[in-house]
Amino acid sequence: MTIQQTTDLTLPKRLPRTYLSEDFKVEKWETIQPYFEELKARPINNVEELEQWMHDRSELESVLSEDLGWRYIRMTCNTQDEETTQAFQYFVSEIEPNIAPLDHELNLKLMHSPYVNGLDKEKYKIYLRGVERALEIFREENVPLQTEISTKQQHYAAITGAMTVTLDGEEMTLQRAADRLKRTDRAVREEAWRAVQERRYQDHEKLDNLFDELLKLRHQVAANADFENFRDYMFAAMGRFDYTPQDCFDFHTSIEETIVPLLTQIDEERKQQLGLDTLRPWDLDVDPSGKKPLEPFKKGEELLEKTIQVFYRLDTYLGDCLAIMREMGHLDLESRKGKAPGGYNYPLDEIGVPFIFMNATSSLRDVITMLHEGGHAVHSFLTRDLWLNSFKHPPSEVAELASMSMELISMDYWDAFFEDEDELRRAKKTHLESVLETFPWVATVDKFQHWIYEHPEQTQEQRHQEWLNIFETFNHRTVSWQGLEKYKPFMWQKQLHIYEVPFYYIEYAMAQLGAIAVWKNYKENAAEGLAAYKRALSLGYTVSIGEVYEAAGIKFDFSTEYIKSLVDFVRGEMEKL
Repeated sequence: MTIQQTTDLTLPKRLPRTYLSEDFKVEKWETIQPYFEELKARPINNVEELEQWMHDRSELESVLSEDLGWRYIRMTCNTQDEETTQAFQYFVSEIEPNIAPLDHELNLKLMHSPYVNGLDKEKYKIYLRGVERALEIFREENVPLQTEISTKQQHYAAITGAMTVTLDGEEMTLQRAADRLKRTDRAVREEAWRAVQERRYQDHEKLDNLFDELLKLRHQVAANADFENFRDYMFAAMGRFDYTPQDCFDFHTSIEETIVPLLTQIDEERKQQLGLDTLRPWDLDVDPSGKKPLEPFKKGEELLEKTIQVFYRLDTYLGDCLAIMREMGHLDLESRKGKAPGGYNYPLDEIGVPFIFMNATSSLRDVITMLHEGGHAVHSFLTRDLWLNSFKHPPSEVAELASMSMELISMDYWDAFFEDEDELRRAKKTHLESVLETFPWVATVDKFQHWIYEHPEQTQEQRHQEWLNIFETFNHRTVSWQGLEKYKPFMWQKQLHIYEVPFYYIEYAMAQLGAIAVWKNYKENAAEGLAAYKRALSLGYTVSIGEVYEAAGIKFDFSTEYIKSLVDFVRGEMEKL
């Protein structure tokens, strides 16, 4: 098959600076402070000067954001490098705390300007709404607390990044060990599962104590800002204007009623196909037909090359995005010792070309992660020329729509990874099952976080018990944990979001629904479906979440009826395989 691939890529240059000098570098607070002070003192005499002031401030934010981004990237690429860790922590402890109060003063200057009402209401509606909310919740006494929280959150990456197990004489990361859960030899799966759980269990007290510290600090931040709990504070801080905690609870209920019974049925079928009397935790990832694990690639470079092929076959622009990132060295894909766990796409606001980080081994899950982060990357490219830095950063409900939709609309081209028809069918079916499994796990983590922050005086034992209660509501009721009970209360500790980005999780389920709807539109009319997807992402955060979804040709809706209609569509696609 011929792929329309650009051979002569024009690599993006850093957006030209008009406020900061071209050779400006973020080194210490004393070199940054004069820019904030100038913005604070600058006289503004009309609407045009106010807009220029906003743009200059945006440029300063972009420079600082990109510098912090590179510090974070370098640290996560090697958590054992003291120099990169110290560079990141220096920004968090010595620069960010100085920015926060001045940022607040600049917000006040903007909203108190006599010319703010002369700004284009449509263009700046979302931005000004966010500034108003930031002013409402800002408290100077929270600045040092936020610094302490940021520092402690990095302890989680250090603890989990150091976790390895030894199997068959080879030391490996937990991610690589987890690949063995796809092996057809049940004894090999059990050994790997137990090894991973035991390694996590070794640090369960350390991780529990770390979370106690984070919980106390977070609750204090909320109390300082006059909120009853950290949950309510975060709903304000994250700009959740479009839904409430009660909407989340209703969503949990819809998931329990609509999706959990279907997954229970799938588990029963799995048990029968595997010929087992009892389904165990290490039986959930193996192919139920007894075939060897899918191996879509060998090395990270092959993963990248094949993903670029998929993107080019979807759309030339999408392929160019990843090809440019490869040329610029904006990817670190392979799993290795000392690397932080997980995966992310980090937007770099000045250059406008993001960085993809992940821990690939050689699994289907890695392909999905690469496609997912590639969707985020495309989003960064589509928004890089928006007028203000804030316009480029939509909320997670939109950001995850970009990534999760890419997983699904790319499926027609997965033969780049799976030339064998049977393997292609297996890959698609496996992924669609995992799409459905997203919902109960997200509901579990989200409901748990609501409880955590509604009960800040909890003991560790109470926290463990509540996790078990919620887990049992949503997950694998057909799986036996007999003899494994000691691991179960601590399963939440593997979810880095709970430690590092609290309350950032329900968005995955919301966006997964949206992604299924985007895919449905794409299957019905590929050209229009893809055009609507790109059109919606190009809006960035210049309109509300609902308006972005509408531009994509879908609904921002979490009713039981809507969920059922989309789940029925997924089931129909699975039956075709």
